[in-house]
Amino acid sequence: MSLARRGGDRAPSAYADAAEFEPRIDQRRRLGAVFLAACVVATAVGLVALVVLLVDVAADGLGALSWHFLTGKPSRFASRAGLGPAFVGTLWVLLVTAAASFPLGVATAIWLEEYAPNNRWRRMVQINIANLAGVPSVVYGILGLAVFVRWMQLGRSVAAGGLTLTLLILPVIIIAAQEAIRAVPNSIRLGAYGLGATKWQVVSHHVLPMALPGILTGTILALSRAVGETAPLIMIGALLFVPFVPRGLLDSFTVIPMQVYNWIGRPQPEFHDLAAGGIMVLLAVLLTMNTAAILLRNRYTRDDS
Repeated sequence: MSLARRGGDRAPSAYADAAEFEPRIDQRRRLGAVFLAACVVATAVGLVALVVLLVDVAADGLGALSWHFLTGKPSRFASRAGLGPAFVGTLWVLLVTAAASFPLGVATAIWLEEYAPNNRWRRMVQINIANLAGVPSVVYGILGLAVFVRWMQLGRSVAAGGLTLTLLILPVIIIAAQEAIRAVPNSIRLGAYGLGATKWQVVSHHVLPMALPGILTGTILALSRAVGETAPLIMIGALLFVPFVPRGLLDSFTVIPMQVYNWIGRPQPEFHDLAAGGIMVLLAVLLTMNTAAILLRNRYTRDDS
């Protein structure tokens, strides 16, 4: 029986379905226009809220920005107060967090994607990592208080704060690194195996270099989240008033969000302006980190191409 004949056998029902089909072009166009309008309104709401926030913070905080504000020490007098110890403490905590979270996160992602067998144990680990990414930050603060401050006896130090924030962003880095490794084409691995490469050579010479832009982007964005966190540091007992710059891992510390929290809680309006200035400095740090993530991604993407 020919194809035409077989098609002809199905023709009555097919023609019947085609006859029942109503294009409803005007209705679909109206629905499309409504959906487009809803998307534009949602985008505009977010942008307007962001612009209002930035303008309000800039109007209050621009007058407080100065070299003395960035390098000075906190004081009970608003005219003498500065952000120096909090700014340096933020850099210290970020350094400890990055040094601890990046190797742990990337190594875990490599094991899960390249070495771990696809069994119940691996799936259980994967589900727990995904769940940990959604745990509230204050829970990590309680864990950091129990493990780093009391059990390891690190006290209210830079090391305890950095390791607590490491727990907070580690699931995010693992998931981002897994997605970047998973995006590497499998043909790259098969080609390397075909030329006699070992598992480690395939991972180190081919998979990791190709996944590096995504891994770095995810890591920097996770660190951007860590730099704005306050709740875990409050839980481990980070100090609100630190009149000196931390010089080691075991020194007491404070960070910019804690200093802003301290200033905004005071009744004097001058301290509220200082808090707005601190927010602007924190936003500048976040924008710098996000810009670095974009530049790193673009550079390595060009190198790969």
